[in-house]
Amino acid sequence: MTQPLLQAADLRGAARLTTDAVAGIASLVEAMHARIASPPRLPGLGAAAPEEERTRGIPGLVYKTVRGVTHLVGGSAEALLGLLEPVLVASDPLAPPRPEREAVVAALNGVLGDHLAATDNPLAITMAFRRAGRPLPLERSALRAGLTGATPRLLVLLHGLCMNDLQWQRAGHDHGEGLARELGYTPVYLHYNTGLSVSTNGRILAQLMERLYDAWPMPIERLVLVAHSMGGLVARSAIHHGAQLQRGGLRWPGRVNDLVCLGTPHQGAPLERAGHGVDVLLSAAPYAGPLARLGKVRSAGINDLRHGNIVSAPSGSDDTYQCAQVPLPSGTRCYAVAACLGPSAEGLKARLLGDGLVPVDSALGQHRDPDRRLAFAGNHQALVSGTGHLDLLSSAEVHERLKGWLM
Repeated sequence: MTQPLLQAADLRGAARLTTDAVAGIASLVEAMHARIASPPRLPGLGAAAPEEERTRGIPGLVYKTVRGVTHLVGGSAEALLGLLEPVLVASDPLAPPRPEREAVVAALNGVLGDHLAATDNPLAITMAFRRAGRPLPLERSALRAGLTGATPRLLVLLHGLCMNDLQWQRAGHDHGEGLARELGYTPVYLHYNTGLSVSTNGRILAQLMERLYDAWPMPIERLVLVAHSMGGLVARSAIHHGAQLQRGGLRWPGRVNDLVCLGTPHQGAPLERAGHGVDVLLSAAPYAGPLARLGKVRSAGINDLRHGNIVSAPSGSDDTYQCAQVPLPSGTRCYAVAACLGPSAEGLKARLLGDGLVPVDSALGQHRDPDRRLAFAGNHQALVSGTGHLDLLSSAEVHERLKGWLM
């Protein structure tokens, strides 16, 4: 028997960010219900037509009435967001998490997560390490029992904006599981609120990593972080903040052997300025696609992603935004993988387009200003052609690079 995990009130805080589009929220929720009521479209078939995002019968009449009433009297978007409740019905807590629910909640956190956290909304994701979508207890005996077959090679994987840890599994492949089988690593997956600022997530992760380090069932011989997209910024931020706290007793920052960033916008993701990036990322979760209509909303995490910011207190307007420059962590082997959609990255257009979200130069840490460049060694960089931003998660070429670097 299933029971609602979240009530309509759980989403009221998020609606305060969309008071200028109350009727649009009704259409957004209707589109999500329509997506859930019908099978997801196959890749390559394009976006759903407007008529495919309309529900029929009595539900359709309800949405039509809601839109009409809100246009007339300016009704509450908070109540309308409560219509998302059916999407967020949780099954038996002992059962595995539902990937569609996890994807929708992750998408909401990416777009509205800073506000959800500030208002103590139950939808706000609390950072945790997970395996198969279940939180790992950070206590040695419990971790030993929960991670049978754990090895001294610890691999931590960090997902990107609007995504969650389950989405490392893509097209039948998971880099973490592959490295476990082939190189003896034990993968642990970070789950976090991507709408928070990168710096906030970095500070939280710095403390959480220390707890994981302390609780690991055996001495750690190799500690590796593999991060996709925003996850690379969060990883760099955590190492940076953790190093500053080493005087307070943190040990893990000095023990990170390798950091691999897949499609990380170290120098920012300019396409995000046009709202394109949110749409690209949400396409990974068919049920959450309509959330791209909230593209004008800019969480702290999205703002940091646009500019590659990993520390707090950026300055300037959107056009003159400036953030502190933080070098790659010393003592850690750092690797960068960029992708391009075409057969090669030759030409300015191809390099700027990159993987569809992150330009090639940004993913490789390159910048026309020498002071802003990141010093990835030449043999620690890779460019994968014919690959989109999300396809980095399932690319066989990327996996071969990981194996070569992390042997």
